Amino acid sequence: MLLRKLSGEPPKTRLPKGTIDTQMHTYLPGFPALPGGPGNPPGILPTPAQYRTVMDWLGIDRVVITQANAHQRDNANLLACLAEMGRVARGVAVIDADTTDKDMRKLTDAGCVGARVMDLPGGAVGLAQLEAVDARAAQFNWTVAVQFDGNTIDVHQSRLQGMRSNWILDHHGKFFSSIAPDGPETDILKRLIDTGKCWYKFAGCYESSQSGGPEFEDVAAIASEIASYAPERIIWGTNWPHNLAQATEQYPDDALLLDTVLSWFPSEEARDLALVTNPETLFQFT
Repeated sequence: MLLRKLSGEPPKTRLPKGTIDTQMHTYLPGFPALPGGPGNPPGILPTPAQYRTVMDWLGIDRVVITQANAHQRDNANLLACLAEMGRVARGVAVIDADTTDKDMRKLTDAGCVGARVMDLPGGAVGLAQLEAVDARAAQFNWTVAVQFDGNTIDVHQSRLQGMRSNWILDHHGKFFSSIAPDGPETDILKRLIDTGKCWYKFAGCYESSQSGGPEFEDVAAIASEIASYAPERIIWGTNWPHNLAQATEQYPDDALLLDTVLSWFPSEEARDLALVTNPETLFQFT
């Protein structure tokens, strides 16, 4: 059975007061996985209570809970977790063209401030509905988290440039084939950031890295380049509970992973922007 590490030696990087984890999932009993998704995580269900232990360990004060693929378009588990976490939490839900104004208001009142588009296996709503999700999000002042195979970013560039909402290129861009800091994909990413609508999320580097841990050099090279280019457009997340890990020996040490990823910022000031100031505004904590 998978056992998750929830505590241990604290990270060497001291997180500033108000730090926001902008990428994680959490689960409560009574919400089964739905067809089309990957299933609930293995082992003991990673609950809000477990995550609070991780918050204490790492020094996290606030959190953005993202709708899990396991629950597809049913946001009930997300709403229950938001209610349990209380005022320190915001949510990123799954919506589509058929989500009514009534449902949008219900989600907003519960603490949801964003929508998820994931055009990868297991995702509930893909790029086919990007414009519809964007329109709904813009009407309610939400952010859209967009995840796809980043090596196709040139194909989607014009659609992304036309986004009305603030939006996030999720999970380091998910470049499954490594790219260069001075390559065409990075140039496109910079142009998208220059629109004033695009943000870039540091989270789940191990999901796309070809060089692998513990340093994830390929992802680190792009992350460092973008963090230096536009520190005011970076956010960070733990990606807890690391759902790709299927066995205890595969499970990362969150303190070590945090130290590695946060070393990619060019300065303490840039790091603090990503941990507090940027997500505080983007996810409406103020």
